Amino acid sequence: RDHRPEVTVHHSDRGSNYTSLRFSKTLEAQGIRQSLGSVGDSYDNAMMESFWSTLKVELIERDTWHTIEQLENRLFLYIDTWYNPKRIQKRLAYHSPLEYEQLWAAGQLPATGSDAGDR
Repeated sequence: RDHRPEVTVHHSDRGSNYTSLRFSKTLEAQGIRQSLGSVGDSYDNAMMESFWSTLKVELIERDTWHTIEQLENRLFLYIDTWYNPKRIQKRLAYHSPLEYEQLWAAGQLPATGSDAGDR
């Protein structure tokens, strides 16, 4: 999507592909600020860890699959038909991820201020 260079941040771990000079220069050329997590610091990944925890509670611990294909299909359905389009989230101002993205694209979210408006 179109990004706003003055506020867009690419956050990643310290893997070699993200710490390379070429990758850093590519981000810089696009006006994207680079943010690298500190080694062994779980706080950098708190939002993603929250997602994994939710996925585990709402899907993984509730069923059993006999094949990898069954699990892959169920993960796709969970994310594509429930989590993204319907599951509201406090950090997204009580919108689903899909609804939040649509509001963002339409310019109907505050540019700054609340956690939900920051990107």
